[in-house]
Amino acid sequence: MSENLDNRQVKDCLVQLKCHFTWKLVLDDTDIRDLEIRVSEHIENVDMNNTVMYNLQAYVRHLKGQNDKALHSLKEAEDLIQREHADQSDRRSLVTWGNYAWVHYHMGRLADAKMYLDKVENTCKKFASPFRFKLECPQLDGEEGWSLLKCGGQNYERAQACFEKALKFEPENPEFNAGYAIIAYRQDCDNSNVISLDPLRKALKLNPEDGYIKVLLALKLQDIGEEAEGEKYIKEALSNKSFQTYVFRYAAKFYRKKGCIDKALQLFEKALQATPNSAYLHYQIGLCYKIQMFQVKGSTNRQDREIIGRFARLAIGEFQKTTTDRPTFEMAYINLADVYAKLGQYEKAEENFQKALCMKDIPDHLQQDIHFRYGRFQEFHRKSEDEAITHYLKGLKIEEKSVVRDKLLNALEKLAKRRVQHNVCVVESFSLFGLVHKLKGEVNEALLCYEKALRLTEHLNPMF
Repeated sequence: MSENLDNRQVKDCLVQLKCHFTWKLVLDDTDIRDLEIRVSEHIENVDMNNTVMYNLQAYVRHLKGQNDKALHSLKEAEDLIQREHADQSDRRSLVTWGNYAWVHYHMGRLADAKMYLDKVENTCKKFASPFRFKLECPQLDGEEGWSLLKCGGQNYERAQACFEKALKFEPENPEFNAGYAIIAYRQDCDNSNVISLDPLRKALKLNPEDGYIKVLLALKLQDIGEEAEGEKYIKEALSNKSFQTYVFRYAAKFYRKKGCIDKALQLFEKALQATPNSAYLHYQIGLCYKIQMFQVKGSTNRQDREIIGRFARLAIGEFQKTTTDRPTFEMAYINLADVYAKLGQYEKAEENFQKALCMKDIPDHLQQDIHFRYGRFQEFHRKSEDEAITHYLKGLKIEEKSVVRDKLLNALEKLAKRRVQHNVCVVESFSLFGLVHKLKGEVNEALLCYEKALRLTEHLNPMF
């Protein structure tokens, strides 16, 4: 590459690279701190994909204006490649070199940026790439997939496409199968879905010692009613030292869902020792305390009130830690609101519900859950059936099939039935009955309800 290239010409070369600066990772400013924590936790506690994590750490540090620290992370990635992939170091280094070039460019060091562009260009020539600064390589697709996966839900579809592309070249690659299985699990928004089941089983078959995949498979089996088989994998994973921090957190989630709250809390606390700033762990611990709070039936007994108050304070503290570390964690606000509602602190509950309701780019199944939970709050705490109906309907307008959608239908049906029995807004209530039947696919029942509503309308307005 010519030494006389100016700033603009260097930039034209940089945009052709395949690296974090060109992958268009979707990140909000509020996500960056949490992502940095999660990447650091991975590097400290997981002996897998750390080249990917050092590269991602470098990019995050650049976004924070810490370019010197970014260069340090890239040096860590480069050293790791030399130790673990010396025979493939040129191909494996392409993303790292691309990131180096970009960081030096942003620091105004054009000569250094050109040096790394030369390294990429020479490697592309070596492997006869038709592109000057790009090489089609499954390892690069895999690294892009892992980076997108780590950056959160808005990147999941693209991450899945990356792993699918890599698997076309190497269908039995354990690393690519693990990435694909994890992304499939993350997108199994409906507990009854089995989309991720086969990918998880295949990934575990290719790497039987992968404790992380074992606990995810266990959770998926629990979702579909195969809890006994799932617990077998949990016990195997807990007896293995690999991925221990992640095993603790997901094994704890398994036991929370099973109702073994004390056991879940013990495991969450073990995981927290390794990753004390984990928003995910504080959220899960908050859920445990919330469950314990709601399990106390009495509210007039002084002792029961004290127990409820103690668990409520613990839950509130954990959910607040979650939202401090990850301000976009919508379900933390919803669960915090549920706790305040239980305590009768409706203004604080409303405030937290509104924070979640105002968030953008939320997955459909979570939007459904937010409207369902807020509708329940309006119906049973605020005693506002009209507001409840509004939010049940908003949730049902989101057409994604999910467990929550069924809950929305049942909630709307029960509310409409109660209003008919008490002779409240009968025409509207029969219309709602009709809508529920229609959405359930019960066409004849829906028509009968709509006809009933029409007859009532004619009876109430005979002049029409």
